[in-house]
Amino acid sequence: MKSSQQLVNEAKSRITEVTVQDLASALQNHQCILIDVREADEFATGHIDRAVNYPRGVLEMRIHQHPAVASHCDATTALELLAAKPIYLICRSGARSALAADALQNMGFSAIYSVAGGFQAWLDAGYPFEPKA
Repeated sequence: MKSSQQLVNEAKSRITEVTVQDLASALQNHQCILIDVREADEFATGHIDRAVNYPRGVLEMRIHQHPAVASHCDATTALELLAAKPIYLICRSGARSALAADALQNMGFSAIYSVAGGFQAWLDAGYPFEPKA
């Protein structure tokens, strides 16, 4: 048997984690995709501008629908277009985003980054966010 923390630790050993400062720089350059893997109710309480919400449980099934590519092509081409850009994943604390990054790497994505500390670290660092509507 493995605990959830053991699964997260194993995933973290296979992925690349970045800081919230790294994410802020990437967002400033407009060269990345940001996916928030928290549940919809968590996302609704506040999120980073330009983040798209695909909860962890549906990420692999919906990533090809990302607004950056979905209207331009079929699912296979959409995945190829997304794979050409760095994708940053964020959750509340960095655990779900690590598991999500591991899953997307298993799908063939290579420029996948999990934000260490998650949205809480973003808030703690004083970065801007979109509050509850």
